Amino acid sequence: QVQLVESGGGLVQAGGSLRLSCAVSGRAFSTYCMGWFRQAPGKEREFVAAIWRSGGRTDYVDSVKGRFTISRDSAKNTVYLQMNSLKPEDTAVYYCAAKGSDALYATPSLYNYWGQGTQVTVSS
Repeated sequence: QVQLVESGGGLVQAGGSLRLSCAVSGRAFSTYCMGWFRQAPGKEREFVAAIWRSGGRTDYVDSVKGRFTISRDSAKNTVYLQMNSLKPEDTAVYYCAAKGSDALYATPSLYNYWGQGTQVTVSS
């Protein structure tokens, strides 16, 4: 059984930074494409970022490009989301997720495993 555990959320002022972590246990970490999603109250879950199984390619939703960076550490079985220049509209519960292929990485329904989520609140 694969388990994902997020950490690193919190309250930060606009312009500040946070780094989210997602520790993955279970099957080989390198076999999973990893994604970060977020969900604000009353809104659908939104793709934020993804990193390929090899770590060689990443992609982001346009609203976070240039501000957020996704990375993975195979030695620690952990994926990270570095968030800089945070804005109030980034406020949401952030989830990490894992899937067995790199295809269609922005589609949440195709991810097999999810973490419990971590709250990020950005004050203005």
